[in-house]
Amino acid sequence: MTPSDDAFDARFALALSAAREAGRKTLEFFRDDHLAVDRKADDSPVTIADHQAELLLRERIANQFPQDAIVGEEFAQRAGTSGYRWILDPIDGTKSFISGVPLYGTLVGVEHQGRSVIGVIDIPALDECVYAASGRGCWYLQGNQTAQRTTVSDTERLSDGLLVTTQIDSFAVRDACSAFAALQREAAITRTWGDCYGYLLVVTGRAVAMVDPLMNVWDAAAMQPILEEAGGTFTDWQGEPTIYSGEGVATNGAVLAEVLQTTRVCPRLPDNPTG
Repeated sequence: MTPSDDAFDARFALALSAAREAGRKTLEFFRDDHLAVDRKADDSPVTIADHQAELLLRERIANQFPQDAIVGEEFAQRAGTSGYRWILDPIDGTKSFISGVPLYGTLVGVEHQGRSVIGVIDIPALDECVYAASGRGCWYLQGNQTAQRTTVSDTERLSDGLLVTTQIDSFAVRDACSAFAALQREAAITRTWGDCYGYLLVVTGRAVAMVDPLMNVWDAAAMQPILEEAGGTFTDWQGEPTIYSGEGVATNGAVLAEVLQTTRVCPRLPDNPTG
C-alpha cells in the first residue's frame, strides 16, 4: 500500500534535500591528494568523507523524525517505532571516489512497513540526481535545471542496448563468470560505469540493464522505488522484486526476461544478514 499522508511527503522531501547536502559534503574531500584511506574488516576502503556524510544524514533524520529507524553502511543501526526505516549509503562507489572518478554517489532509501518506498541517487561530482517515491513518479535533476519526469528506455532487446555492471571480478566471487560472459555476448555494448551511476543510466534511458552479483541492502534500497516509478524493474537474480537478496538486476522491463534467462541458472546467495 502506498503511503499518502503529509508525513510520507515530508520524508520524501527530506530524503532529497539530505542526500543532496550529504553529496555536497563529500565534494569537500573529493580529489584531495592528502585524503587518508582506511580499510574496513572486509578490506573495502573508507574515508572521513564516508563518515561525515553519513553523520550528516543521520543528524538531519534524527532532528526531523526521531522515531524513525536508521541503518547505514558506516555506523550502527538505530531502532525506531514509526514503521519507517532509512537506509543510507553515504558514498556508493568509494573506490571511484578515492580514485578521483566522478561516478560515485550518495544513496538514501526509505522503507515503510518493510517495503522500500522512497529512493534518491545523488551524483555530486556530476551534479546529477534521480529521486522517486511510490505513486509520485521518478524525477531527474541536473545542475540548476528544473527537475524533469524520467522514464526508462523502450529498447526491446539487449542486443540493441547498453548493459552496465560494477566490477567484473565480483561475478567470480559467486562463481558466475559464465553469466557475465553470456550477458556481454548478448548486449550491444557493455561497460563498467557501475555502482549507483549504472542504475541512474537505466532510469534515465541511457542503459537497458544493470546487473550486480553482490549488493548490500544500503546499495539496493534506493533502487527499487526509483526503477519502478520510472517504469522499469528492480529484482534479484531470480526475478523477485526485493532489496534483500544481496544481488540486483535493474532493467527497463522489456529486457528483464532476457537477463533473467541467464541469471536464474546461477547458484543462489546465502541470506543477506543486513536485511
